[in-house]
Amino acid sequence: MRILNSFIRKKKKNHLEEQYRIYKYQIGTNFERENPQMEVSSLPISASLRAKLISAGYSSLSSLLSASCSDLARDLKISENEAIGILRVASQRKGSERSNGTSSIVNGAQTAWDMLNEEESLGRITTSCSELDDILGGGISCKEVTEIGGVPGIGKTQLGIQLAVNVQIPMDYGGLQGKAIYIDTEGSFMVERALQIAEACLEDMQEYHGFLKKDLQACQLNRKPEDFLENIFYFRVCSYTEQIAVVNYLDKFISEHKDVKVVIIDSITFHFRQDFDDMALRTRLLGGMALKLMKLAKKYTLAVVLLNQVTTKYIEGSYQLTLALGDSWSHACTNRVILYWNGNERYAYIDKSPSIRSASAQYSVTGRGIRSSVSNCKRVKMMSRVRIMEADTNACIKLDCLYHTPWDAAFPRTRMNV
Repeated sequence: MRILNSFIRKKKKNHLEEQYRIYKYQIGTNFERENPQMEVSSLPISASLRAKLISAGYSSLSSLLSASCSDLARDLKISENEAIGILRVASQRKGSERSNGTSSIVNGAQTAWDMLNEEESLGRITTSCSELDDILGGGISCKEVTEIGGVPGIGKTQLGIQLAVNVQIPMDYGGLQGKAIYIDTEGSFMVERALQIAEACLEDMQEYHGFLKKDLQACQLNRKPEDFLENIFYFRVCSYTEQIAVVNYLDKFISEHKDVKVVIIDSITFHFRQDFDDMALRTRLLGGMALKLMKLAKKYTLAVVLLNQVTTKYIEGSYQLTLALGDSWSHACTNRVILYWNGNERYAYIDKSPSIRSASAQYSVTGRGIRSSVSNCKRVKMMSRVRIMEADTNACIKLDCLYHTPWDAAFPRTRMNV
């Protein structure tokens, strides 16, 4: 009798899953054509089920519909009949969105030439270090997610604050004239330090553009260092659930503040490195967060900067330093910049990028913020073509010497051809 009951339950489960697959096929669900605005928070289900879905990492219809009813029931700790009901509601919502014409079905193609022109027209955020800007192709690029990692004390937070200030540089002075969102997970943001960097930024603008002295004086009368602080929207999060909630809220917030041009998370890993026994859940949550941030960068033409920490990894019989969250996370970001020590000097290394080659550059953390380590470091941002070519040559020379520094012991890698 027990065997018969088990057989009936198994057959019923298979029947329910097959019924859902047929239903999903009938409405023509296409996961690759997911509308970025379709979120589980919009589903007409109970608030408790919505909370369970978000906590389990199912933030979008795409991730929800890609799960089987048995997996969903296990993750949410509900019955399989309830899981089937949730999946059916999600499928109906997706079908209605498509019938209303709100799905992201491709209506036309974009030429590679148009893509190149669009990329060249995108603004970049200067780091205030000319050598670092050189290897980044001019600065931190918009419509991309850039990860910056390194050991404690290397200057990650300093660089994050510097970018939050520099994004506000007026367009007349080569900036984006935007605002910044700073999400602080560690409590390391220092408003006094942001004020110091803002004061130095105004002084640099005056020195860089002395030939526009009259216009700059008029600007100075109306702008103070405190004005920079008013354009930095600060979020303090104290848990990974708060972090996920803030990231989910960003779309609405940025739609109301369209002049936001950079989102900085310091750091992306802090709340995900502890109290996580379920690594699959952590991976799913981080993957969903990275996808949402990438969509924000593309949708609003802004830069996303994720600051990351380091951890130890057992490699070939010894413990070595590596960036946190593992290899799978490294594919979630467009660019990866690693900060490291070489003796008493700070260096930045382009570890991964689809558009710029690997190179290293020296930088300093000073009372004025991030600056070049070279004497007489203040330079005009708009350099001549010859200067750019010289910078590329120097980057190649530095890269050739990179594999003979303490960096190799900390982050071993295969030598790349440039």
